[in-house]
This record gives sequence, structure tokens and C-alpha cells, in this order.
Amino acid sequence: MSQPVSRAALGLLLLSLFVTAPFTVRGADAQTRFMFLRGQSIHPAFEGWWPNNDGSFTLWFGYMNSNWEEEFNFPIGPKNYFSITEPNALDDLTTEAFDAAAADRGQPTHFYPRRNPFLFTVQVPADFGEREVVWTLTSHGRTNRAFATLSPDYRMDPQVLSTEVGGAFGSLDDRLRTNLPPDLAVEGGMQRSAKVGEPLALIAMANDPDNFPERSDRGQPPKNLDEFYTTAGVGSSVVSSAPGVRLSWIVFRGPADHATFEPVQMKAWMDTRVWGNSPWSPPYILPEPPAGNRWENTVTFLEPGEYTLRAVASDGAHFSYENVTVQVTR
Repeated sequence: MSQPVSRAALGLLLLSLFVTAPFTVRGADAQTRFMFLRGQSIHPAFEGWWPNNDGSFTLWFGYMNSNWEEEFNFPIGPKNYFSITEPNALDDLTTEAFDAAAADRGQPTHFYPRRNPFLFTVQVPADFGEREVVWTLTSHGRTNRAFATLSPDYRMDPQVLSTEVGGAFGSLDDRLRTNLPPDLAVEGGMQRSAKVGEPLALIAMANDPDNFPERSDRGQPPKNLDEFYTTAGVGSSVVSSAPGVRLSWIVFRGPADHATFEPVQMKAWMDTRVWGNSPWSPPYILPEPPAGNRWENTVTFLEPGEYTLRAVASDGAHFSYENVTVQVTR
């Protein structure tokens, strides 16, 4: 009979695998994958586009931080900027194109570890044509770019969004094509002030207007390793997450290590490690929403400055965002 396995035992087992793996693999080949905690660069990502009713277009962006622990802060500037160009104008990564007037398109300046998909959008007009929206990021001395165009190959819909983030355990249900994002409302002003060391209340409400995909998990916490790693109910080869409304606050602009949330927030980035406090972490069990779907949190700042906090609401397959900018003084 299988014996129960504690979280600690599971963690120790996985740690032993990570520690011993380099010594048991004699040679690396093209399929070898390494886990980097720090020292790697960030890759901006163009996720795709869709048309709007007024004839304009929405372009979706995210990023991949190849590190599992290292986070970055890059203010809008030569290391973090947008450009609108003619086709292929910035294919040469050594070409400098920073223009302060065009650089800020609502992108983050704080970068969490790993994959942060569909994080923000850029709107372009109906007559945008064949031009490119280019996001440039430079980290650890390496410049990477994402090139956004209205190429038909990049046209997407909410089902594509869902499958890219492993929504509803990777479901391909055709109803996801018309899935609605959560209704999200933040109480209080979008421009606030706070003092160092004094908690600031953050209250938000999030609901799923179409109740789809319906909240579900894969059952109770696993009792053994076989249950822990089972793929039963997971219909995708990419990372998966459970369906259901969730809400987290993140630091979108400003140093995240100077802001402390209470309670600790579920991660909005794709941490796929076991028990990682992430919707993408096995065993894919989401906490129940609070009473009335009203999330009450506080944030306390350690240093003065301007911070942009972002409420991220999701049903596991689609996202809604609201930003709160806070001026922090001593």
C-alpha cells in the first residue's frame, strides 16, 4: 500500500534529484535543460493580437526571465523601451533606438522570475499596416527584442490565450473562444499616497461573469508520489493551472523587495515547482475565494519612491488588470 508523503519529504526528494543530476549525466546534448537561479537574461515576448470593434488592434506582450530567482528593475530608458518602426528596422540588435517620447507603452519596470505571459497590451490604430511595435530589453549585457506585427500568423482569440497559459488544465473546449475575462474593481483611488512603514489597504473584488471555465481542481492533496505526478485531467503538454477565480497583487513598477504584501500573495508568474504558491504549481489546488469575492490586503513600503501596484485577476484562462500608483514618503 502506498504511504502518505509529506510536503517536506517531497521537497527533499526533488532537491536530491536536482543536486545529483549534474553528476549522473555524463554529457550534455541538444535536449539538455539546466535550471538557472540567476545570471541569465530576460526575453520580451509578443504573444499575439486580436481586432477590436472600432477597427483598432490589441497587441499582447509578456516576457520570459530565464532565471528562477533573480528579479530585475529596469526603469523606462535605454534598457527597457518600445519603438514603432518600419519592417526589419531593428533586426540588428546592436542598433540603438531609444526615444523617450515613444519608449513608454505601459510595460513593467519590475521583472519577476520565469514566464509572465499576457501581462499588458498595446493598442494600435486601424491603419497600422505593416509597421512593427518593438520592445527592447537589455539585461546582463544582452539585448533581446520582441517584434509585434499584424501578421495573420499571430492572430489570436481567448482560446489561444487559454491554451498558452495552460488554462482549465489545458482544455481545448471551443467555448473558450468567447470566454470573458473576470470583472475586476479596485476600491479607492488609482493614485494614492503612503508613508514608509505604514500599511496601505488594498481592496479589490473579482468575479467571473460567465462562470466559465468552471472552478475545478484535481481532487484532494496527493497522498503519494504517484498521485502527485499524475497527468490525469491535464489535457495539455504545456504547464497547466486549475480553473477558478483568483486575484493577486504584484509590483508592476518599482522595486518589489521594498514592498511587503499581507497576506502573502499567490504568484502571478508561472512557478511550476511543487507547492510553489502558484496556480501553475502541482498539485494545482486553488484557495477558495474570500467571502463576497472581496480580497482585502495591505502593502507596506520599506523605502520612499513611486510604485505601481497591479491587481491581477484571472479565471485561469483569461486576465483582467488594474493599476494603483502610490507615492511613498517618509
